Amino acid sequence: MTYEEFNAFCKALPATTHVVQWGGSHVWKVGGKVFAIGGWAEGAPAYTFKTSPLSYEILQDQPGLRPAPYLASRGMKWIQHYAAPGLADDALKDYLRESHRIVALGLSKKKQRELGLADS
Repeated sequence: MTYEEFNAFCKALPATTHVVQWGGSHVWKVGGKVFAIGGWAEGAPAYTFKTSPLSYEILQDQPGLRPAPYLASRGMKWIQHYAAPGLADDALKDYLRESHRIVALGLSKKKQRELGLADS
């Protein structure tokens, strides 16, 4: 997945915003909370996303994946796809979609309604 494809996919998810920060990383948020980051790898695209505890346990030791620098060292369940083989594009999209869902569910019910993410 290229950064352009990553950004287009994240942009298509509901109620997202995009900023470039932290040394040129593409940071995607829902309700002001980060759910995906594109960047932070030398010479190759790297994609960082939040996971469930179970997905974190499964993914953390897979080739091309690792606990996300900075975030995972603070006890957060974030994975970074940083090298081949990593995840196929469809699987990466599934994890990005799930990261968006996890973060959105962590927002207040009021915020979810304001963003059109919750039933009334």
